Amino acid sequence: MNVRGAVRLVRPVNCAMIGFAVLVGEFVSKPKVVPVVGSALGFMTGFLICAYSMAVNDVYDVEVDRVNQPDRPIPSGALSVSDATRLSLAALIAGIACSVLSLSPAAVAIALAYALLSWLYNARAKKSGAPGNLIVASSLAIPFVYGGVVAGGSVVSSLLLLMAATAFFSGVGREVVKAMADTEGDAKRGINSIARANGQRAASAVGAVFFLLAVVTSWVPIALGVVNRFYPYGVLVPDAIFVYLAASILAKPDAGNAHRVKTIALAGMLAGLIVFVGGGV
Repeated sequence: MNVRGAVRLVRPVNCAMIGFAVLVGEFVSKPKVVPVVGSALGFMTGFLICAYSMAVNDVYDVEVDRVNQPDRPIPSGALSVSDATRLSLAALIAGIACSVLSLSPAAVAIALAYALLSWLYNARAKKSGAPGNLIVASSLAIPFVYGGVVAGGSVVSSLLLLMAATAFFSGVGREVVKAMADTEGDAKRGINSIARANGQRAASAVGAVFFLLAVVTSWVPIALGVVNRFYPYGVLVPDAIFVYLAASILAKPDAGNAHRVKTIALAGMLAGLIVFVGGGV
């Protein structure tokens, strides 16, 4: 198996962000020292199941990627479909195993639900457009809750749920905008994205609204008094990014700008994760 192709297949940066989100959930729900082994298992569960999702996505989207991203591992010939399938199954089994080792039935149930949603999105829901966007966004919120369960802390804390909501809204915005850059390839698989069904202008408006909703929910913890003095200053960074992205995609709702916006959105999400950790101290 081509190692470089395998690494590119699973998108390790995206997977690391999901693993980090689990750690954030652990910390915020129970702000004390969590055992290193438990934290490592939580991180790896998020990382590996995300890797499974990424690999499965490329397996189902081979024809789409031949048009939209011909340099991806499968269409470029770096990996075969069977290679990607085996890698996805290995990541899934390893991820569930890490969850089982956490010795929490609730954690295992959440990990299985996360994996099921990943398969459901790629196999069925992606073609539906908006419902598929919601499933992907929910997979960005689940790691926070999973972290709270693994840590044995409060999974219904207002800060933890608001973190999950902020991740969800920013995730929907990114998915809607991302589809604006993929309309040509999406037609190959019959993916009924908002951009294909209603046009680029409508998709840009929907994406912008969800980016701004993420900004709104990020300020609710301040009103509730569940964050420290650092948070109001720190949150200005990711919020500025999302406000900028909303304005940018509205001003220029085309495929090229959509590709740029979806990339920058990841930076905004990472900045948000860091701010939530700092604000939860």
